Amino acid sequence: MQRRHFLGALGASTAMPVRALPTGYSVPPEENRHQRTFMQWPVSRVVHPDPVFLDMTQDTIADIANSIVDFEPATMLAHPGDHARARRKLSEAVELWDIPTEDLWCRDAGPIFVKGPNGLAISHIQFNGWGEKQVNTRDSQIAARVAERLGLPLIPTGLKGEAGGVEQDGHGLLMAHESSWVNDNRNPGLSRAAIETRLLDAYGAKRMIWAPGVWGEDITDYHIDSLARFTGPGRVLINLPDNPDMDDPFHRAAFETYDILVDAGLDLDVIAEPSQRRVKSFDFVASYANYYVCNGAVIAAQFGDRATDAAAKTALARHYPDREIITLNMDPLGELGGGIHCATQQMPA
Repeated sequence: MQRRHFLGALGASTAMPVRALPTGYSVPPEENRHQRTFMQWPVSRVVHPDPVFLDMTQDTIADIANSIVDFEPATMLAHPGDHARARRKLSEAVELWDIPTEDLWCRDAGPIFVKGPNGLAISHIQFNGWGEKQVNTRDSQIAARVAERLGLPLIPTGLKGEAGGVEQDGHGLLMAHESSWVNDNRNPGLSRAAIETRLLDAYGAKRMIWAPGVWGEDITDYHIDSLARFTGPGRVLINLPDNPDMDDPFHRAAFETYDILVDAGLDLDVIAEPSQRRVKSFDFVASYANYYVCNGAVIAAQFGDRATDAAAKTALARHYPDREIITLNMDPLGELGGGIHCATQQMPA
């Protein structure tokens, strides 16, 4: 996620102890079979002051959930008082849980599930509104409340941050931008080495690839999941501009990340960003890489550029040949600085 709008911080999170994952536990590959998908219903008028745009955003979140539920169970988290409005937009097949929310970014505020010999647990990276840049009184509590509802152990990592800020292949490898983690707004006093140790343990992984990223230019400090995604062991799909502006810090950082991943020996497949998109604003996030893999399908964005939309769909079909590729108009999420992956969180089977 690459959101360039900053909002006042109204929530704070307390520090947590560190506890190692039990032996044999790890986050499975996203493409492994899911038990369900979790999403969050956006309602905060502090975050979304324009009621018309909030309504459009809710429609978009409903479109994603209604697409996913054709392939696997989908659960929308929302305050009980918001259920009636959500139900009017959601398919009857989408389940509603009584867990209050403020915003929609379940990849960041939602639970990170690990799987091991005794079933599932939740590896708890504490969400704090991307470094207290946004209200998070409710959203900072979501992972713990889901764990309580499911009766699962909540294993503290000692980290503050977001799952959208680290990409994992489920086979022992992580990649991330330093700017989202080695940052005093999340983890003051922790070195990159200390954060790496905790991230590897949080995901049950063995190796980490870092790229610098971009500090302070967007609310997430440049989440990697809008740039590059693992599609299998050692294989990455990356979204790059065809005509980069090297005065743009995000373009410079994207190509720097690309070079680092190539040097690390990964197999990279490049897809071009759209150039003829419906929304023209400079800070619109037009990421084909911010897709979501569910049981039997890939839910991805299209931006109105016929050539690049088709090329991205072809690339996704090449990487996920056993899945249907569903493309949706996700423009409200791009205007908010994110995408479909940012709005979803999988619960492994």
